[in-house]
Amino acid sequence: MRILNYIKIDFPSKSANEGFARNAAAIFAAQLDPTTDEIGDVKTAVSEAVTNCVIHAYPNAIGKIQMRCRILDGNVLEIAVKDWGVGIADVDKAREPLFTTGDAERSGMGFSMMEGFTDQLSVRSSPGKGTTVIMKKRIYSKDAK
Repeated sequence: MRILNYIKIDFPSKSANEGFARNAAAIFAAQLDPTTDEIGDVKTAVSEAVTNCVIHAYPNAIGKIQMRCRILDGNVLEIAVKDWGVGIADVDKAREPLFTTGDAERSGMGFSMMEGFTDQLSVRSSPGKGTTVIMKKRIYSKDAK
């Protein structure tokens, strides 16, 4: 797929930056003329991905998160969220609903939420080296509906 536009942003894994990342992705996606529901989906998926980095990738430290957004042919928005944290030993297990490595306050629904609000989700991770989550969502122009 041909890349039509892109951004890349690095920021610390502070919870305050989750809102920044969510809004940056939504503003970037706006060039595709999404519906308010589509913008909501993008914001929710990014929130879950960044929150996973803050909570799980760097549980006792502040690390780096990188978010890359790309517009691909066919009005496809691709969002990659990457960390260099602790990684995930068993990605398949981590993607199961209700599984969490966090405390009792965590629902274990992060990957399920990302999957539910996007068209495609892939997760690559190596213990001790970090995790990359790639989400794709086709944005249907308001005029095409």
